[in-house]
Amino acid sequence: MPEKIIPDQASLIDAFFHEQDQKLLGQLRARLDRQTKKAQLAEIAGITDEAVLDRLVELNIGPETLAAMELVPLICVAWADRKMDPSEKKAILAAADSIGLTAREELRELLDHWLNRRPGRELLDAWKHYITALCSQLSADERRRLESFVLSHAERVAEAAGGFLGLGNKVSPQEQAVLKELHQAFAS
Repeated sequence: MPEKIIPDQASLIDAFFHEQDQKLLGQLRARLDRQTKKAQLAEIAGITDEAVLDRLVELNIGPETLAAMELVPLICVAWADRKMDPSEKKAILAAADSIGLTAREELRELLDHWLNRRPGRELLDAWKHYITALCSQLSADERRRLESFVLSHAERVAEAAGGFLGLGNKVSPQEQAVLKELHQAFAS
């Protein structure tokens, strides 16, 4: 004879399975959200390394944060000598475009603002504090890969202005000092 289920038991069983369904749905949503964040980070930054993307998502680094993290070194290097050279501006726009930053209106507005007005020292200081804190959460290999990715464009911007009439050292002493500061932030 089948077991008779009384109404209170039925609602208890329904509640149990509803709770399990909600838990499974929550896990599915979290997985999809993680994949979406990784895709956004990859699109914004051009990062294809799954380990770095996974770690950035774990650390709750969003696309906007990553975009700003990439733009600040470019801007600081270009303004190192207190003027924005047209070739530096062109190199910044090319770098920003190559990693998809100019496609997003809010990031383009921020970039345009920084291209036309030199930001204060506090921007570089805030970036260094952020990178130092982020790097403390990364392995040495993850840190090296992130440093290479973030600073490769900054080095190209520094080389963009060239020396006098294209001769001599392509990177000014002021730009070299900023590049050194940027690299040191990853080593802290």
